[in-house]
Amino acid sequence: MKKKVLVMGVSGTGKSLVGGLIANALNAPFVDGDDFHPQCNLDKMREGVPLTDDDRQGWLKTLNQQFIQYDQLVLACSALKPEYRNLLKENNQELIIVYLQGSFETILSRHKKRQNHFFKGEKMLRSQFDTLVEPSNDEAIFVDIEQAVDPIVEQALMAIEKR
Repeated sequence: MKKKVLVMGVSGTGKSLVGGLIANALNAPFVDGDDFHPQCNLDKMREGVPLTDDDRQGWLKTLNQQFIQYDQLVLACSALKPEYRNLLKENNQELIIVYLQGSFETILSRHKKRQNHFFKGEKMLRSQFDTLVEPSNDEAIFVDIEQAVDPIVEQALMAIEKR
């Protein structure tokens, strides 16, 4: 059965890596939501300025269109608030959400190792944690990122197959 999967979480949780591996396992296309940010959003983030809801609206609508365009897709996107997730679900109610959950300290240590990434630093990460409204257990599959990548992907895939 074809699946549409959103891999969500704050920046630095491994959405792109995990999402790509899930897509491979499902033989589905993978889209990194960061690739669809308009230049003005990228510029703001590079300057350490957090995005506002208004900044995200057009970007989220574009990502929603990606889901609608494909009959199967894995997409990585922070999807920090319920209203963002609701926008991604428009005309896409079968969407399965995998929430990569981790502590601020773990994710900050990952940020410090990043090279040439537009989104890094404690201030930017704090803004994401401040914005984050975790999904409910009914809304998403929770996966703890305090483990190696392979078990993260295996746990996500087992839960996806049950939906």
